[in-house]
Amino acid sequence: MFILLVEEFVPRFLSITVRGAALSFLALLVVGCSSSGKLGRDAAKIIEFKQTAKLQMRWQGDIADSANTVLQPAVTNDALYVASAQGDVIRLDRATGKQIWQIKTGFNVSAGVGAGENLVLLGGNKGELIAFDTAGKVRWQVQMNSEILGVPRVAEGVVVVRTGDGYISALNVAEGKSLWTYERTTPSLVVRNHAAVAIHLGTVYAGLAAGRLVALNLATGVVKWETVVSQPRGNTELERISDITSTPVIDADQVCAIAFQGRVACFNLAQGSLLWSRELSSDQGMVLWQKYLYVTGIDGSILALDKNSGSSVWKNEQMKLRRVTAPGVFGDYLAVGDYEGYLHILQREDGRLVARSKTDASPVQSAPVPLGKGLFIQTRKGGLFSFLIH
Repeated sequence: MFILLVEEFVPRFLSITVRGAALSFLALLVVGCSSSGKLGRDAAKIIEFKQTAKLQMRWQGDIADSANTVLQPAVTNDALYVASAQGDVIRLDRATGKQIWQIKTGFNVSAGVGAGENLVLLGGNKGELIAFDTAGKVRWQVQMNSEILGVPRVAEGVVVVRTGDGYISALNVAEGKSLWTYERTTPSLVVRNHAAVAIHLGTVYAGLAAGRLVALNLATGVVKWETVVSQPRGNTELERISDITSTPVIDADQVCAIAFQGRVACFNLAQGSLLWSRELSSDQGMVLWQKYLYVTGIDGSILALDKNSGSSVWKNEQMKLRRVTAPGVFGDYLAVGDYEGYLHILQREDGRLVARSKTDASPVQSAPVPLGKGLFIQTRKGGLFSFLIH
């Protein structure tokens, strides 16, 4: 098995894991070069518009860079946690950005930050999984079999992690002791991604390679149901990639997932029965909020879909090919970041651009997160920015 990094294979850094030698380097390199060129030529330009809302920076800070790792900040009731690829983890005051403590993990971080039940969790690219308490003291550290890719999740006394070898593993909160492991056979060609699992009311929901979605019992790992979001299609292995590369989203009634080169679909939580599906591709993800499912398409378009039917409500193409993040929701607005460090604010109901701000000119790689009455983003260079909107 080998991993080949393909810059701009899709609108952000991805890699392809190949088991065996079914696909030549040449084929991948041709795809990578052609996509890169298209991004350079055709990315939507930043255009001026009448801003009907105002972004106000509350505070800003910095941490070491995140390189090509998609690191997500974690927000709790009283703190904000951020990490760098080099292994730094910092606790900040939510309101002021003042640093409360900083720790070096001693390894390169590939997944984080996870937070909950008085734990702060980070995963490493050699399978390290570490848990701190909220005071910054190490509670435990364990070694997994492979690189940790998705943000570690914690709920009901259980920590759940997804690793690069296709495993989903659960450990207890107290000491990191293994509780169960789920493994499913994966195709010979898969997209390396940073999708995490989602946990809701005692069930773990995970998107898998080949367009499948599984629901597992949180306490035991027993499969409750498994279903298909998107069937692989095409004549070549590259064309047949249809992996779920972002975290499933959940509300009280349904769970939704989207596949790269595939479909978006929503399912009943209890039985996994299909509610609706439609053709749509994304490598970034989406958010489920009130009446709508907001999606960042593979081309950088932002779409709002009716959550009950999947029908289109609106579509904004003003950020096409700008490597736009998944949307974040706060109040009446959506927020996305792009590859030049711009933060774009859209009206939730109609998708209009209402505000924009530039940060440090480096890519925003994960969705903006709600923070108090505003939002927070972290850039690839390590810029930390907290905004209010009026």
